[in-house]
Amino acid sequence: MTSHRSKAANAERLRKYRPDIQGLRAVAIMMVVAMHCGILDIHGGVDVSFVLSGFLIGSQLLAEIDKTGKVSLSKFWARRFRRLAPGAAVTIVAVGVLSWIYASPFRFREYMDDGLAASVSLINWRLAENGTDYFANDGSQSPYQHFWSLGIEEQFYLAAPIVLVAVAWLSRLIFRNRVLVGLVLMGAVGGSFYLGYSLTTPNQPLAYFGTHTRIWELTFGVLLALWAPFLSRMPRGLAAAVSWLGLGTLLVTGMLITENTPLPGYAVAGPVLGAWLIIAGGCANPGFGAEKLLDNPVFDFIGKVSYGWYLWHWPLLILWPHIIGWEFGYSDRFRVAVLSFLLAIVMHFIVEKRFRENVKLVVRPWLGILTGGALTGTAAVAMVVALQVPLNLSIGTAGTAAALTGFNGTESVEKAVSERSDPKVSRSVLLNSPEDRGDHGCIDQLLVSSWTLHDDCVIGDKESDRTLVLLGDSHAYQWGNAFDALGRKLHVKVITVIKSGCSPEVYQITREDLGREYTECTSWRKSALAYIKKLRPDVIAVANRVQFNTVREGAEDTFKKLEATGSDLIYLTDTPKPTFSVPDCLAEESDALSSCTLKAETAVDLPEFRKLEREVAEEHGATVINTLPAFCADGYCPAVIGGHVVYWDNSHMTGGYAKSLESFLEPTFKKILAD
Repeated sequence: MTSHRSKAANAERLRKYRPDIQGLRAVAIMMVVAMHCGILDIHGGVDVSFVLSGFLIGSQLLAEIDKTGKVSLSKFWARRFRRLAPGAAVTIVAVGVLSWIYASPFRFREYMDDGLAASVSLINWRLAENGTDYFANDGSQSPYQHFWSLGIEEQFYLAAPIVLVAVAWLSRLIFRNRVLVGLVLMGAVGGSFYLGYSLTTPNQPLAYFGTHTRIWELTFGVLLALWAPFLSRMPRGLAAAVSWLGLGTLLVTGMLITENTPLPGYAVAGPVLGAWLIIAGGCANPGFGAEKLLDNPVFDFIGKVSYGWYLWHWPLLILWPHIIGWEFGYSDRFRVAVLSFLLAIVMHFIVEKRFRENVKLVVRPWLGILTGGALTGTAAVAMVVALQVPLNLSIGTAGTAAALTGFNGTESVEKAVSERSDPKVSRSVLLNSPEDRGDHGCIDQLLVSSWTLHDDCVIGDKESDRTLVLLGDSHAYQWGNAFDALGRKLHVKVITVIKSGCSPEVYQITREDLGREYTECTSWRKSALAYIKKLRPDVIAVANRVQFNTVREGAEDTFKKLEATGSDLIYLTDTPKPTFSVPDCLAEESDALSSCTLKAETAVDLPEFRKLEREVAEEHGATVINTLPAFCADGYCPAVIGGHVVYWDNSHMTGGYAKSLESFLEPTFKKILAD
């Protein structure tokens, strides 16, 4: 593995092989792995890869267009298939097997859906639609999540040759040169960058994962390929300075980006520009440019196995805690980085090279396309088959299941605590628990900024003249089934005024998944309180998730406005908060199912803020319902009560258990409505 730099004094400036690009590819993957594994907080590695891909593909396509006036689509797509499909297919299937062995059965189903989307190069749109927070650290990440960038590249590879040939033909026809090509590319760069920047605030997941918001980075590389002949004539001293400036820009801006930086926004422009300058400077083949640092045997080898390293590091990172069976520690970050690198080496020599250098596939492009299509199809079929396989639920659920009584007085909670080592729940109930999220009431999602009454917001006795408003966030929505049953029994109309992640109390909320202040909550809250003021319901019930950034002034502001309506106020204290997915815990095969039962001292979090909210509610005349007796007893909060799984995730109770809590709420509401 020696340097590929030509020593000849008359070396051509525009070279077919660029050692600086190979070194930059190594820098990009090291940035990605270091950031994902938490070894070094540096961002932008994927953005650098986009620029590299755009430049390399653009150079190939433009050279072929200059030579023949067209592009052989079969040869182009065959090269892409040979390069990408084998490694991707092997990784997708292998990760599916590892997920079956180590991941939670419920997570396995979600993973296979992601694997299917990854195999057909559409996972970026699935992640955008699901509102995925790429930097979340709550166990919600998928081992296939990193395929989003590969999906964007493959969508680009599908369209790029067709668009370039068409635009180049028009440019020659109209201008007899490449002017139109340059204009179209610059327009695509500017338009896509603007979309990414403008969508980052209102819809960060779409901005982050959308093809239309990221394509400018690849197109920027194509534009560089178009200008390469001109850039190659730069004075070599200037070219060297440009390349070093690019390397500095790349590293500095990459380290300035943090997990709280709104991405993509304008922040990704730093690493993109840095990579662009490095490649641009290298076009002139300067003797003392950044290539002096980037061209070395280590970077050359890392660049060769970079694709496999990218494919393997993320799945291992996500599955590693399940594989080792203990909490992910700092040393495990390095273990994942090293092990994934070793797997990348193995896959490079055993899988990638065999397909990339196969003579039959090279000389017969359509055979290469069919082979790549077969590998892609095999991975997709494997995911579909995996989705049909019965879930491997814990053997602890095979015993006698309790009748579905749910909450039946505090005695039922106490009994559940005593049975915590062998919770009585049927297989069907456990299978349904992750989707049992309640089906009564409405909830406005993140980007909704004003309250509007919809038909599904009215539950209970819809014909009653008496009105009860349930106000809050998702921890109010989780009570929907209980309030529907309560409204029917007490003959009261219930209107749910609820928004996801939006406390009814006035204080500033910053959401990591949006990468900014939750301004939609502020405006929605104002319109919701205005609606309630105009409605003047008989009763207002408030429920919300307790937050560490609660402030007394904000709670007082809201309860003062609610008190002014003249309605009777009821405040439901927040429910326990598990620190893990309860269905996952119950489903995993374990000899210690008692670990799925929460300790009250842990589950009843933020006690000082709980106390603050309760005090403010009482000061403004609210009747307080302490909800904890319906969930906890003797210092424990069981995962199963009366045959119902209590929580469908790590925070919200199931609709089935919520419905059984109608009897818990009835005495208080019956008395207030009677008065």
